[in-house]
Amino acid sequence: MEKSEHGGDIYANTGVWSDFSVNTNPLGMPKEVKRALIARVDEFARYPDTKCRKLREAIAQYENIPADWILCGNGAADLIYRLCYAIKPRKALIFTPAFSEYERALEQVGCLVTRRILTNENAFAFPNDADRFLAPDIDCVFLCNPNNPTGRLIPSGAIERVLNRARQNGAKVVVDECFLDFTRGAPCKEYLREMPNLALLKAFTKMYAIAGLRLGYLICADIKLTEKVKTAGDCWNVSVPAQIAGVAALTRADWADKTRRFIRRERAFLTKGLSELKIAVFPSDANFLLLRCEKPLFEPLLKKGILIRRCENFIGLDDTYYRIGVKTRPENTRLLEALKEILNG
Repeated sequence: MEKSEHGGDIYANTGVWSDFSVNTNPLGMPKEVKRALIARVDEFARYPDTKCRKLREAIAQYENIPADWILCGNGAADLIYRLCYAIKPRKALIFTPAFSEYERALEQVGCLVTRRILTNENAFAFPNDADRFLAPDIDCVFLCNPNNPTGRLIPSGAIERVLNRARQNGAKVVVDECFLDFTRGAPCKEYLREMPNLALLKAFTKMYAIAGLRLGYLICADIKLTEKVKTAGDCWNVSVPAQIAGVAALTRADWADKTRRFIRRERAFLTKGLSELKIAVFPSDANFLLLRCEKPLFEPLLKKGILIRRCENFIGLDDTYYRIGVKTRPENTRLLEALKEILNG
């Protein structure tokens, strides 16, 4: 069977009733986004605004930052590659397991990647003294907060120490906050003005469930760097529908709070149910859970119409690890029932 390097590959796995391999908002797309897309469908015939003016203005108001600190892209992954092409680091540091596109993008520009492995012995917690790993020759650091696939938040003190050490060494720090709005974690934007070496990655994909539209943005106070990142990609890389969807999504000021309450309740329900089935569940602050089970789960669940994320392609994990997104109560209940049948069978 074909193995996907990311979640959401329903195209290679037919008959899927519920896709737990993705970690998008289980509440789905806000109705405001759907209405805006339908009402303005005739505008899809136009070329996109290459500067994303209205979208950047909406993001600036939402984030309370200057609009010229913002660069929009075709999802966060697009911006990861463009950022690497723009800064061309020589040696980078990544804490793994982590999103595979960081390392892939770095290697494409000839960067040597140094890894520090987070282990299950301490439930994949991020080390408080992580700054000690920033050797003087490290010129770029990627952090994922909360981390994917573990769902763990990085302690704010640890991030601050990494940022300070990186500034002393002249290294760039990229913090991926694409899942941060699902948590109660503190964003890093308060450091932007004093730390032009800091770049933040955000995405509409997860919170607003518009993965197919591809929309993310980069925030950096170094406007010269932002412009350099912009020139490293296609000028029409953010489509008209994506820009319309982004502006409409930000009109829902209550959406993140509503989602967090839902996720907190359903994550606890899933954690309890999985633990009762003797499946190892690692602590998570996000909208997904990392599991470990010695008994194979992927194929048996797929036969029942449920797709989960295999994690053996994450450095530091093997084929006993799986990631599941937090879904609605009926879907979560069905997953637990299916797992019970498989484990008892």
